[in-house]
Amino acid sequence: MSFVSFEKTGSVATITLDRPERRNAFNTPMSVKLEAAIDQVESDDDIRAAILRATYSGARPVFCAGYDLTGGIGDEHGAFTERGGFGGLTARDRSKPLIAAVDGFAVAGGFELVLACDLVVASRRASFALAEVKWNLIAAAGGVVRLTRIVGRPVAMDLLLTGSELPADRAFQLGLVSRLAEDGDVDAVALDLAATIAANAPLAVRLTRAAVIRSEYCDDVEAEKLNADLTEAVGDSADSAEGVRAFLERRAPVWTGR
Repeated sequence: MSFVSFEKTGSVATITLDRPERRNAFNTPMSVKLEAAIDQVESDDDIRAAILRATYSGARPVFCAGYDLTGGIGDEHGAFTERGGFGGLTARDRSKPLIAAVDGFAVAGGFELVLACDLVVASRRASFALAEVKWNLIAAAGGVVRLTRIVGRPVAMDLLLTGSELPADRAFQLGLVSRLAEDGDVDAVALDLAATIAANAPLAVRLTRAAVIRSEYCDDVEAEKLNADLTEAVGDSADSAEGVRAFLERRAPVWTGR
């Protein structure tokens, strides 16, 4: 069983959760496969953005049902990897933009995978839930922290303590979903978004992403220094000079990532 498939088209990688018979729920082998796919994205200089999507089956599409509980909660390894955390992703240190393309239900650990991504494209039929409290569990793979940072304490508390579903249109209003697509159009919208990002200067994209993430933990003084340091790093790069030349010559820039 493949569990996870990987495809590269130009500068964009597409990672597909491929265990539809188990609603794409994670066990240890699947987590190892997703971690390996993320490693492939990070190690390939030609890849500038990636998409995380899923294969669907059944009457109700499910992006990911989280942890495959049939393996037993007491499993020593469960669905975690040492470097990546749950699914090989939620605790993974990454440098390139990862877009979640959600066309179904993302629940528990499945929602935590979405929250670990940098951008979210969702269809109108998609929905999200951290329903761990219904099984005497806690959304401990980054769900509590990330959801609260994105939607704010009152809404996060409501969702976490009730385990209620969050419809895609409401998630879009709250800023959790960056782009809302019609049912069945999620992959196309996500690919267009990834291609747009991949066409930009890769160094500037990586450092801007890093600035956004690191600024969440900074006070104003630290954030100002962070921005100054990253601005200097971009300004001293070869691509910065190439961007100016391309602008003056009215042509598309040729980025090297340096």
